[in-house]
Amino acid sequence: MKLGTLEIVSASENPDLLAPPVRDFVLALGNGGEIGVAEINPQFSDTAAFCENYKINPKEAANCVVLEAKRGDKTWFAACVVPGSARADINGLGRRTLNARRASFAPMERVVEETKMEYGAITPVGLPENWPILIDKAVFDSEYVVIGSGIRKSKLIVSGKFLVGLPNAQILKGLGKTF
Repeated sequence: MKLGTLEIVSASENPDLLAPPVRDFVLALGNGGEIGVAEINPQFSDTAAFCENYKINPKEAANCVVLEAKRGDKTWFAACVVPGSARADINGLGRRTLNARRASFAPMERVVEETKMEYGAITPVGLPENWPILIDKAVFDSEYVVIGSGIRKSKLIVSGKFLVGLPNAQILKGLGKTF
């Protein structure tokens, strides 16, 4: 299968293209053949460069950003998944949905440590099960969406509907703000 110029293969049959927690999640599904993966040049991993180089519409790509939420003495992480053509409304809808007093981008070192994924390739697939995952409705409504694989040398291709089956996933209209 092809999307743009990407050559898509089965993720379950190509686990070397996945970060360990992503690989473990995909292999545990049993239907991992429904998840595609495409090898890419890591220098084109960032969304804008990726979309331009591989002829992907930014609306077909999604970004996963990790937030650090705080309320009182409690601090926790959450993920926001928004279209590649949008920015996450972390201080508005994201913060309110998480019932946090404050929400900000989580420190990169902590995100890499907690997720066991590479910076710039974080994906909602394989995140710690207790993390809330907030997904913009536009991503959910996508027939196919290209997201990180946990490593910069590949991307996952899944249906938007697949993402709602992730632990603690919640669909939110307007989480992504177009820029």
